Amino acid sequence: MVGGTPRTRLHRTRPLLLLVLLAATVPAGHADAQAPASPGAWQAPRTADGHPDLQGNWTNVTLTPFQRPEGRGPTFSAEEARQIEIPDDECPPNPGTVACGRSQAAGTSNEARLSGNEYNEVYWDRGSRIAVVDGEYRTSLITRPADGRRPALTPLAEQRQAERATFRSQFAQYDHPEIRPLGERCIVSFGSSAGPPMIPNSAYNNNYTIVQTADHVMIVAEMVHDVRVIRLGEPDRLPEHLKPYFGDSWGRWEGDALVVETTNLNPDHPFQGVVPTERTKVIERFMRVDDDTILYEFTVDDPDNYTETWGGQIPMERFDDLLYEYSCHEGNYALGAVLSGARYEESQATGVSR
Repeated sequence: MVGGTPRTRLHRTRPLLLLVLLAATVPAGHADAQAPASPGAWQAPRTADGHPDLQGNWTNVTLTPFQRPEGRGPTFSAEEARQIEIPDDECPPNPGTVACGRSQAAGTSNEARLSGNEYNEVYWDRGSRIAVVDGEYRTSLITRPADGRRPALTPLAEQRQAERATFRSQFAQYDHPEIRPLGERCIVSFGSSAGPPMIPNSAYNNNYTIVQTADHVMIVAEMVHDVRVIRLGEPDRLPEHLKPYFGDSWGRWEGDALVVETTNLNPDHPFQGVVPTERTKVIERFMRVDDDTILYEFTVDDPDNYTETWGGQIPMERFDDLLYEYSCHEGNYALGAVLSGARYEESQATGVSR
């Protein structure tokens, strides 16, 4: 990772976490923090304008994978969740480093092969708890379709993906700054921390600050200090040709749920490798369900890319700590060295000095 400032929260608490997990019959804190309250037992705090107060620091880090393993049911048993959450000596349940057992697929990029070697486990915070929603230990964050997996791409989307891959294949990995990942260039976070949809990045800094007024909601993602500004009220959409990195987001209150609809997503900011189109729309719901939890739901409505609408649920738990400056290289000052090194390698291979 170029320029990031990872956290150490997981490892400051690991000894206590291990003792609690070994002593408990269910994962520590789940029953208290996320079990649904009985009717009338809990009321969401309100802002001055009467809406549920979503403000504060939150985290969506979790051991639950985004997509469900094939053939798996939608939930873990309490015992399965407990076993998954138990750390292994100095290694967390979902290791960040190769030394702790992080797997590496063959044939991946140079960054992917090196990732997990550059830091020790202190720097990684890839989750220590299974996500619990409605008292269930979820096996995936995707809940629709029923198999917990992203639906198939449309034939047109597959064609576009193939054309994009063919175009990129004519360039070597370090040929141009324009083809370097946006996260490496410190433009937006890698993964989709800020969204939409907002999903854990499985690395570190899965933390957010929410600030709320009567006509705006601001969400700051700690990863690359991305900021989403969501306007509330009757949408006055941007022209079709204006496509900010996080799209054009407008929110409204439906009862106690903040509903946000985002269009005009930037084609240079793909979601898990899939480039948004003019018809891509993401619908998000933020619902305060107890003192320590916001239930975040998302729906991806993208008929040009997917064969059906899909979505999921992610609990955002209160984060009783500070968010810190990410300290990414603004514009990535190291990029010149990366490109210079690539040109040097080419000159060594060809004998032609550049």
